[in-house]
Amino acid sequence: MALRWGDMDALGHLNQAVYHELLEEARIAMMQALPTPAGGAFVLARVELNYRREIPLTYRHVEVTMEVLEIGRASITAAQRVVRADGELAADGISVLVAWDVRERRSRPLSDGERAALEQFRAAQRAR
Repeated sequence: MALRWGDMDALGHLNQAVYHELLEEARIAMMQALPTPAGGAFVLARVELNYRREIPLTYRHVEVTMEVLEIGRASITAAQRVVRADGELAADGISVLVAWDVRERRSRPLSDGERAALEQFRAAQRAR
């Protein structure tokens, strides 16, 4: 993902809030790949982030990865990583997403199609 000049803070490195935006982009990409039923969505229930190394102004791109760790009845636990252009780990953490019924405004069970897609995504990530 490309970084923007405005993503940097007064110390000349990536602002801490931008890390969360990058993780969100990866989560959205994965959710869009799922066959979510009509009226279904996902909400973020938890995010944990460890800042490992700074991303200075000189780095213009990062790689953001996501691996499904657990698939529950209505939730997904995923590991996420932000890697600098030089290959150094900048941040890592865990996100928990809950399947959401938009009309009922509450959690919903994952569909069989979502489960199958998530299993393939998990298997594909492990094969890398």
